Amino acid sequence: MGKQRVVLKKIAILLEMIKFKLTIFAMPFAFMGAFLAARGVPDIGTILLVILAMVGARTCAMGFNRIVDAKFDKANLRTAERAIPSGAVSGLEAWIMVTGSALLFFLAAWLLNPLTLKLAPFALGLTLFYSLTKRFTLFCHLILGVALAFSPLGGWVAVQGSLTSFPWALSAGVLFWVAGFDTVYGCLDADFDRQAGLHSLPSCLGQRTAFRLAAVFHVFAILLFVFTGVQAGLNCFYFIGVILAACALFYQHWIVNPNDLSRIQVSFFSMNGFISLALFAATWISLLTERM
Repeated sequence: MGKQRVVLKKIAILLEMIKFKLTIFAMPFAFMGAFLAARGVPDIGTILLVILAMVGARTCAMGFNRIVDAKFDKANLRTAERAIPSGAVSGLEAWIMVTGSALLFFLAAWLLNPLTLKLAPFALGLTLFYSLTKRFTLFCHLILGVALAFSPLGGWVAVQGSLTSFPWALSAGVLFWVAGFDTVYGCLDADFDRQAGLHSLPSCLGQRTAFRLAAVFHVFAILLFVFTGVQAGLNCFYFIGVILAACALFYQHWIVNPNDLSRIQVSFFSMNGFISLALFAATWISLLTERM
């Protein structure tokens, strides 16, 4: 029982290290792609494989991020207590998790269909590459957006096995949504990034300019989500979801500003989870009601 408790505690630390609960950000968009491709609910086997692929990809990417950023996390007061710099997780343990989750991702892709497997290296490679981008470009937030834009694309391909008729505006909307909230979140480390020679929009352009760019990104995101509904032929229920998402984004920018970042955790975690779930739920309801 003692060994069991140690193992369970280690697993809990690893899951907290990669913020496993935040898989909720990208998972609903993968489901949006899958449900749109099926024009309804895909078969249970496909749904389970999509879940496994998303969990594997995100766990791999976040674990890799924690490994390659360990020296920066240790030097940053905000992140010094993270699992690797604090010694709660060893580098070997982190690499085992990263390797195992990558294998899980590729296994799920292989079981889905040939095109999903062909796209898998590009999707995972891009998410891993993002972790290195702060070392040389202030556009790292947009690169993260491109990486997560594969979520709805992957869901679509998992069902259809092709890219035919995929609503590209959905992926573009995800790109700008992610770039916007990651830019705002980057303000927490703007001073540290500047001192450490790392790049981000807040550290290079200043927090005020970064907030303005984040607002522009979010306006683009909403417009693209609206166009997604047009492309996919969704009904009014979907557009109600877009309105709710727009209100949540407005709330984010209202409660957080360059002079007061104290409520950024509420903005980042609560509202972004709400946005992705609202858009997925609105899509599902729209598809359900189109048959009535």
